[in-house]
Amino acid sequence: MSSAAPLDPPARHHRPEVSAVDLADGEVLHVTRHTVVSYAFGSVGTGLFATVPGLVLLYFLTDTLGVAAGVASLVVTLPKAWDVLAMPVVGRMSDQSAARVRSRLPFLRLAWIVLPITFVLMFAVPPAFGPGLAAAWVFVGFLLASTAFAVFQVPYIAMSAELTDDPPERSTLMAWRVAFLTVAILVGGALAPVVRDAFGGANLGHLVMAVFMATLMFIGIWLCIRGLARARTRIAPAPEGNLWHNMRQVRGNHAFVVLLTAFLLQALATAAMLGGAQYYATYIVGDSGAVTLLFVCLVAPALLVMPFWNWVAHRFGKVNGFTMATLLFLLGTVILFIGGRELAMPIVYLAIGMCGVAYAGGQMFPLSMLPDCVAADTHRTGHARAGMFTGLWTAGETIGLSVGPGLVALVLALTGYVSSRADEAVAQPDSAVNGVLIAFTLVPAVLIAISLPFVRRYAAAFARDERDAPGAGTARPAPTSP
Repeated sequence: MSSAAPLDPPARHHRPEVSAVDLADGEVLHVTRHTVVSYAFGSVGTGLFATVPGLVLLYFLTDTLGVAAGVASLVVTLPKAWDVLAMPVVGRMSDQSAARVRSRLPFLRLAWIVLPITFVLMFAVPPAFGPGLAAAWVFVGFLLASTAFAVFQVPYIAMSAELTDDPPERSTLMAWRVAFLTVAILVGGALAPVVRDAFGGANLGHLVMAVFMATLMFIGIWLCIRGLARARTRIAPAPEGNLWHNMRQVRGNHAFVVLLTAFLLQALATAAMLGGAQYYATYIVGDSGAVTLLFVCLVAPALLVMPFWNWVAHRFGKVNGFTMATLLFLLGTVILFIGGRELAMPIVYLAIGMCGVAYAGGQMFPLSMLPDCVAADTHRTGHARAGMFTGLWTAGETIGLSVGPGLVALVLALTGYVSSRADEAVAQPDSAVNGVLIAFTLVPAVLIAISLPFVRRYAAAFARDERDAPGAGTARPAPTSP
């Protein structure tokens, strides 16, 4: 297998791209340089939306709008719970629409307009609103924005299995996507608090921050759509049966279920760290502005270590690489928890940096294993359910991104955290400060530890799917190959 750098796009970039309807029967579909980069731009929108609300929305509710921590937990969790129901539906609709019009781009175009608008709405709370009305406003805005996100994210991920027939090219496609995703997460996480604070924080600061981030989303999604409009794709006929029948079929894929469970638990852990970062900076580090550096330490290493994780995948396999990343994340969170409130800042940054290195692997490995599951399922069954697979996958990811901050809010509520409005100064009880430490360190550590057995079970689950499939014994790609 080639040992080329993980972000080197395929060399086949001189061939003009054509639409799905121009593909001849039996033609092997390859991806081009233009398509690889265009597809990666879509992660600008997904990365910003996945990061910014998880980083600042809960704190906006409790420390700017004066919403009680328990209520704030519901506000940041329930809209995502709706998405868990909506995303499989979007996946099914996307499969049917793609089979009819030979493209998933209509869904992306709709989200391109609606997502930035609803994202701004979420933070455009009138200053005169009290905590109750403010919570309701944010809830409705978040619900609408989450729905728009589902309309983009599900067909967007499904396209990764339809742009090329070549497994190594899928790895390249996903490596570029994760690289762009990391940049978007880093930009969003690092700049959102800076832009907010530059305009005085409070309502105005959050609104300006939302407009700035929505503009970046708009540009990123536009570049993605513009580039993919000429991309060659292979759209298979939609499978027969209703939504529930197809969901049962996908859930019967053991490798997919095991992989999704591991990814969901780790998304929960990462989201809990993001949701607790502002509180950790304020009450443990003692500097609310330190949240930017903490976030950079968590995300920035991903840009530097992606070639390392690619080497690990080639040398030791995806499952073993995923295991290594999981253990490294666990070690970083345990160091932070044991160090407690007196841990020296260099050690804090080092431990969070370890989590950041692990985060890169925790994104690359499962996202590169997902298309393997989809392709193997299509090969076994003869049916294409890319939308259903990605709908359920994105629903699981959404659970992690939403419930993570909700767990932080729950721990804060149970430990007596005192909410306040932007112009109020309150002293937190010692129990609440301990709650901040638990939410930022122990909660992620426990979730990561629970995910480890599922990571290790993936290869066995993949083999079980092969044994149970009709025509077992036919050569299949190994689940641990890069």
